[in-house]
Amino acid sequence: MSIDLSVWEIVIGLEVHTELATRTKLFCSAPNEFGGEPNTNIDPLTLGLPGSLPVLNEQAVELAIRVGLALNCTIDRSVFSRKNYFYPDQPTNYQISQFDLPINGEGWLELPSGKVIGVERAHLEEDTGKSTHVGGGGRIHDATYSLVDYNRAGVPLLEIVGRPDLRSGDEARAYVSELRAILVAVGASDGKMEEGSLRVDCNVSVRKHGDAELGTRCEIKNINSLRSLGRAVDYEAERQIDMILAGERIEQQTRHWNEDEGRTLKLRSKEQADDYRYFPEPDLVDLAPSQEWIDRVRAALPILPAARRHRLCERSGADTAQAALIVERGLDDLCLAALDFGADPSRTITHAEHNLSDPKALELDPEMFAKLTNMDADGTLSSTQTKTVLAELVQLGGDPGAIADTHGFKAMDSGELDSVVDQLIAENPEQWQRFCEGDPKISGFFVGKVMKATQGQADGKVVAGLLADRVPNAAKE
Repeated sequence: MSIDLSVWEIVIGLEVHTELATRTKLFCSAPNEFGGEPNTNIDPLTLGLPGSLPVLNEQAVELAIRVGLALNCTIDRSVFSRKNYFYPDQPTNYQISQFDLPINGEGWLELPSGKVIGVERAHLEEDTGKSTHVGGGGRIHDATYSLVDYNRAGVPLLEIVGRPDLRSGDEARAYVSELRAILVAVGASDGKMEEGSLRVDCNVSVRKHGDAELGTRCEIKNINSLRSLGRAVDYEAERQIDMILAGERIEQQTRHWNEDEGRTLKLRSKEQADDYRYFPEPDLVDLAPSQEWIDRVRAALPILPAARRHRLCERSGADTAQAALIVERGLDDLCLAALDFGADPSRTITHAEHNLSDPKALELDPEMFAKLTNMDADGTLSSTQTKTVLAELVQLGGDPGAIADTHGFKAMDSGELDSVVDQLIAENPEQWQRFCEGDPKISGFFVGKVMKATQGQADGKVVAGLLADRVPNAAKE
């Protein structure tokens, strides 16, 4: 990205649509399933047939409340409205949604960096069907013909509208990643962007630093991966800045992200609320969850990702980046349980961060993991030996002491290690001279030589310390 961020500020607000994990659709009994044959998960209401009436799905409402509480939102009385538009993917020519009175009011979420991002609202609505344009690269204006699949029509959606508090593509990705983790944690969605369970509309504008007024925004529709989100933000911000510098005016538009070409393309001028001609849905009453229901849902919520990160940092001394990675892998409970068994905190976090990416690590016995971290910390095993034992512990289980004995691992005598280091220094005078002169690449040369000479029994950190101790004082100064 070539944007001078000392001059320009990127302003990003995301609208995230998540399909709720219900058994049936939002207003009817048709199945809510992914991957069926086209136009098989349908019924008279999905097809908008005369005489069919909507009945609200209670499970969808409860999932919406779960998400609202997890996002620190107010839970309010809400009203369903008809959002009118004329696309072939909705037989009724309107979408039942919530407009001015959403079920979830203002809230917020915390990114792993600690930054708090505001949530404006999170409202319920039904999804639309899916149009497939055949020929011409998949765009409607060049297509030979179009096909419509109504399986998705009527699937319960929660649209989560974020405040324009994000300032980079990286922050946008972190926001969606955090939101997806929350949705999965509360059981509201499977979070699978590749299956359309989570879709992102991204509003991007730019302004110069110090300007109070927001720039004209453009909305990029239906981004379906975190990588695409970051690329789309960067491209669109750069496009708008280039236009401003050329003296052109930014038009408020809806745009499409072309992944193959790496750019956004205009779809249409941005619609306003008036264009949809919202009016209250006459076949549905107001939705007013009782306080008893809300309290019951709140009591059943699991501990959420941000709280899990804070808990791990407080117990182990992990930094925010380490905690974010460990929580994302689901290893925080293992680490905390190991600490309860007296594990060395530093080695616990180091191994969870660097050596436990295998999904089987979730099955690791915390007591045995704790024992291994202490064998590592007290020098019973070298770092290389520890990694070998840990890998076997993850795959087969057992006792780390017994595994170490099977491999013939033992702590190396300090005098023997001193002798090996001195011999290698004597055998490699040119490299030793470079080490003494501060060449950072040579440390690895000597550590590698020592590890080879000791068949991996030496501890790399100890070796590095012995090398540093042997540097003449004049060279250190």
